[in-house]
Amino acid sequence: MQNQSSTTIINNNASKAHALKFIVLLGIVSLFADITYEGARSINGPYLALLGASATTVGIVAGFGELIGHSLRLVSGYISDRIGRYWAITLFGYTLNMLAVPALALAGRWEIAAVLMITERIGKAIRTPARDAMLSHATKEIGRGKGFGLHEALDQIGAVLGPLIVSGVLYFKGGYRTSFVTLLIPAFMAISVLMTARWLYPQPRTLEVAQPELETKGFPKKFWLYLAAVALIAAGYADFPLIAYHFKKVSTVSDTWIPVFYAVAMGVDAIAALLFGYLFDRKGVSVLIIVSLFSLFFAPLVFLGGFSFALVGMALWGMGMGAQESIMRAAIADMVPINRRGTGYGIFNTGYGIFWFFGSAIMGILYDISLISLIAFSVVAQLASIPLLILVKKKSG
Repeated sequence: MQNQSSTTIINNNASKAHALKFIVLLGIVSLFADITYEGARSINGPYLALLGASATTVGIVAGFGELIGHSLRLVSGYISDRIGRYWAITLFGYTLNMLAVPALALAGRWEIAAVLMITERIGKAIRTPARDAMLSHATKEIGRGKGFGLHEALDQIGAVLGPLIVSGVLYFKGGYRTSFVTLLIPAFMAISVLMTARWLYPQPRTLEVAQPELETKGFPKKFWLYLAAVALIAAGYADFPLIAYHFKKVSTVSDTWIPVFYAVAMGVDAIAALLFGYLFDRKGVSVLIIVSLFSLFFAPLVFLGGFSFALVGMALWGMGMGAQESIMRAAIADMVPINRRGTGYGIFNTGYGIFWFFGSAIMGILYDISLISLIAFSVVAQLASIPLLILVKKKSG
């Protein structure tokens, strides 16, 4: 009996190590990918402004990109579950996602730049449900919160480096187009590492021992409550291009410092993802409730404060993003059946994206009318999510 117990422990440890390596490998892919598109997103707002776009246009482009990017996840998630070609869908999505960014250097009009920005979001939409479904198999072994938190932390290291690289290019007078061309290097690295992961782990589902599934006609009620709660948070979360547009317009932050502010937010995001992912495995959705109460203060600090207050606001913005990105995906994995996770992630991200679009569009319009009304919308939308999250907590208890 003792030998059997020791063998079981050794097998469990080996299984966890195998799963951890897969999570880290996909995390490295996300690191390079985030250097690419988060580096671009740190200057997308000012770049559109340089090409002649208005604040309303920036808000609508950013929001529409998220709408298309999230809505398509419903389709890609369903297809990935239907045909089971998770790797093929992930590889295609990453390739489209990565190549659209350096192509921005060729845009001579804001309309062309807007199409490329939306194309980048489409690529992310195609690959995200399939990738997250594969990732969820590995997180079962080490803890949902820890697994997704680790992946998000590696992801956000890239999100810190990308804007810093862009800031460096701008500091040395390289300009926006040179910045986009420079991001071709991490784009190539992301695709290369992804292909390596495909070769090493051709069947990620084997990382999770499947449990017997109960036959259900749909997803549980707490799934829909959770979707509604996070959708409200998304509606109240100003996208960074609009924030960057504000910084440039009122000269709160210089062109060189705008990517640095974004890098600070992404750094906080990385730390928050690890911390809140760890806490999620112990406290559940309660963690998201607490973080949401803090992060709703980002809007008044960012849009009304000077340099220092705006920096604090960006840190709160990053903290909220870190909690959402780690806890959000971790919670979904345990709310839907194993054979429908691609669909579950697709449905969830579609609802999230729809509200993100309308929220971004509304805040872009409100910006041209009144900053106070923009801030009020942001705070109220996020605050409205708290009662729903409390209901989710009760149903999960």
